[in-house]
Amino acid sequence: MESNSDFDGKRYQERIEAIARSGIDMHGEASLVRSYHPANVLDAGCGTGRVAIELARHHIAVLGVDVDGSMIAEARRLAPELAWLQADLATLSLDDRFDVVVLAGNVPLFCPEAARPALLRACASHVSPGGVMIVGFQLGRGYGVDEFDAALDGTGMTLEDRWSTWDRTPFTDDNDYVVTVVRRA
Repeated sequence: MESNSDFDGKRYQERIEAIARSGIDMHGEASLVRSYHPANVLDAGCGTGRVAIELARHHIAVLGVDVDGSMIAEARRLAPELAWLQADLATLSLDDRFDVVVLAGNVPLFCPEAARPALLRACASHVSPGGVMIVGFQLGRGYGVDEFDAALDGTGMTLEDRWSTWDRTPFTDDNDYVVTVVRRA
């Protein structure tokens, strides 16, 4: 996964803050992650750190990883006490395993199509035994549930839940967003 020079971490964060000021709940992803009671979380594709920072506020150890340097720089500015790593998720290889690995905010869609299976395999390899990986992305943008499920074949992950929102609205085939939870045995 290559860094996308079209991103600007500061501009992206300004947009997030404007949405939050409008009254929209910006912590649906973190709330869902917290419902699994993790001790530690890998926020894969963390952007400017919105999810990681909220999880840390609830005393969860978190590592934020993103390929884009401007996003990581902004995350470090917002929460210098947290662990941030600039790295390509498709080739990520850490010694650590996590209770939850979360890919929020369309992470697979920002990855080149050919690297998407590697992205999911690499992220899944960081899930602790009994842990989960939670992935949310918009449908109808050249990537769907079938491709996602096929990429997880052979990872040791099994489908646990699938919703259309981070607040667990049931998924149907006509939804335009999907949140999938897979568990390692």
